[in-house]
Amino acid sequence: MEFGMILILFVASIPTILAEDISYGTIVVDGTTSIAQTDDNFVCATIDWWPHDKCDYKQCPWHYTSAITLDLSHPILTKAIQAFNRLRIRIGGSLQDQVLYNVGNLKSPCHPFRKMKHGLFGFSKGCLQMKRWDELNHFFNATSVMLTFGLNALYGRHKIKGSLWGGEWDSSNAQDFIKYSISKGYQIDSWEYGNELSGNGVGAHVHADRYGKDLIHLKKIIKELYRGSQFEPSLVAPGGFFNQQWFTKLLQVSGSNVLDAISHHIYNLGAGSDPKLVSKILDPNHLNKVANTFINLARTVQTHGPWSSAWVGESGGAYNSGGPHVSDTFVNSFWYLDQLGMASKYQTKVYCRQTLIGGNYGLLNPQHMFQTPIITVHFYGIV
Repeated sequence: MEFGMILILFVASIPTILAEDISYGTIVVDGTTSIAQTDDNFVCATIDWWPHDKCDYKQCPWHYTSAITLDLSHPILTKAIQAFNRLRIRIGGSLQDQVLYNVGNLKSPCHPFRKMKHGLFGFSKGCLQMKRWDELNHFFNATSVMLTFGLNALYGRHKIKGSLWGGEWDSSNAQDFIKYSISKGYQIDSWEYGNELSGNGVGAHVHADRYGKDLIHLKKIIKELYRGSQFEPSLVAPGGFFNQQWFTKLLQVSGSNVLDAISHHIYNLGAGSDPKLVSKILDPNHLNKVANTFINLARTVQTHGPWSSAWVGESGGAYNSGGPHVSDTFVNSFWYLDQLGMASKYQTKVYCRQTLIGGNYGLLNPQHMFQTPIITVHFYGIV
């Protein structure tokens, strides 16, 4: 079980707050040997698309924290991001592959997300207006954010059977969106393609060979549109749960130097409704189980895509918005610190915490932001 330096400091302080008859031990940190090296912007947080009426376990913890509705003028939000030298933010999530960009020759009506019985994840398609995209980029520029943006990988496709989607990806809307971003001078560090469509997917999935061909096509679009620019954004994918056969096929089909980073998601604590959530967080044996995912992904990348690096594109501990009164408390910091250490050990270059704000697992407490000047921050186990 790998813990960060701050946890070590916390452990070292325990004797001052516990009874006097405790047994003392010695912690030795060998700072002379390097185990692995992370990216300069290893720590990352996400902003999701979920609207305020996304509910789990009879509660609705998202409030107005989506990329579309988040109050970008709130000083606490600004100060929290600026506390980092340069924070990477990933905009993405379950509704990512239903987002339409209202720019260029959009072929579909562009309306806000609304609940829809037979829609993917119970919601309709949603719209990102360019006015809002402008606002987001002005905010990110002012706070020195390094942005990873997740593109819709289902546009133009249709459901074939069960959760399998097929047909050609229509890249026109994404291409118009990227063109607009370039014309405005927006600095996008990386474009990510799709969300949780790997393997059997979550809600929807696409075959790896088709996905790999899409990446080749998207890479060509990026290279063409950014030709002559001083900076070319990286291409990241697939932003889904690790399936060794699927990920291997993806790298084989897409080929060398197409995919710059291969991203996967981790929710190793299970459902947010699990009454044993705290026990899992405090159990080193349970936390260590996910090490196999890191090990196998590292081997897959080394064998089939050594030109690419491994990212954790989304990790919130417990899925379905996190665990009420657990994911939003200090105890969840033990899971987070362990994940940061483990990801680092196995050559993960970026680790994106779900979320910066929104759900029960947010690093910032939206209720405090919207009601009082008090805020709960869980960065690195600090509350």
